[in-house]
Amino acid sequence: MTARVALLLVSHSADLARGAAELAGQMAPDVLVRGVGGGPDGGLGTSLDAVQKALAEILTALDDAAAPGGGGVVVLGDLGSSVLTVEAALELDDALAEHVVLARAPFVEGAVAAAVTAHGGADRAAVLESATASASMFAAIEAAQAPQPAGAPDAESATSRTVTVRNPLGLHARPAALVSRKVAELGAAVTIDGVDASSVLQLMALGATQGRELRVEATGERAAEAVATVVEMIDGGFGEV
Repeated sequence: MTARVALLLVSHSADLARGAAELAGQMAPDVLVRGVGGGPDGGLGTSLDAVQKALAEILTALDDAAAPGGGGVVVLGDLGSSVLTVEAALELDDALAEHVVLARAPFVEGAVAAAVTAHGGADRAAVLESATASASMFAAIEAAQAPQPAGAPDAESATSRTVTVRNPLGLHARPAALVSRKVAELGAAVTIDGVDASSVLQLMALGATQGRELRVEATGERAAEAVATVVEMIDGGFGEV
C-alpha cells in the first residue's frame, strides 16, 4: 500500500463491511481499506472495541499517519448508530483527531469515491471532500445529461473527440476507476458525455455499454493530451478485447 490515506468502513453488518471494503479496494489497490461490522455477539450492530482496534491497526500500518493535515484515516459509517460508535471512539481518544476524520457520505458510493481519490495520492482533506461530494452525484449526472438548447453542432477539435466503447462489459467499475485516476493525473478538466471524468461514480452511472459512442471533451493547458489519452484508453478496450 502506497497511499497516505486509508479508509475504515463501519457497518452494522460484517458482510456489508467486508463487501464494501473489497469493492473499494479493487477500485484503488494502493489504498488500505478495512471493513468493520457487526456487534460484539457477532450479530447485527456495531462494536466500539472493534472500531478502536481497527483504527489503531490502520494508523500503525500508515508510514506517515502523523503528518499534520496529510496522511490518516477517513471513516464512513452506514447508519446512525455506526456513526455514533465512530464518534465515541474519537471522543475517547483526543489524539485520533489529528489523523482520523468521519465522512458524512453515502456508504458505498462514498467509499468508492474516497478510495479512488486516495489512490491518486490526495491528502486527508481531499479524500474527505471526495466522499462527501458523492452525495450529490446523481444530481450532477442529471444536470450534465439534461437536453441542451439547440444550436450549431460542435466541430471535432483537439479538445473534443468521439470514441466507441469496444470492451464487452463497457465502462464498468474497473475501467471507470482507471479512467478517473488517469484524468486526476492529467491536470485538465475532462468530461465524458457531459459528466466529470475524474469521478468514478459518474462514469459508472453513464451505463456505457459496448458499442456506445462517447464524446470526450477537455479544457486546460493539457486539454489535447488529456483527450487523446482518454480516447486511447477507451479505444484500447482496457485489455478486455
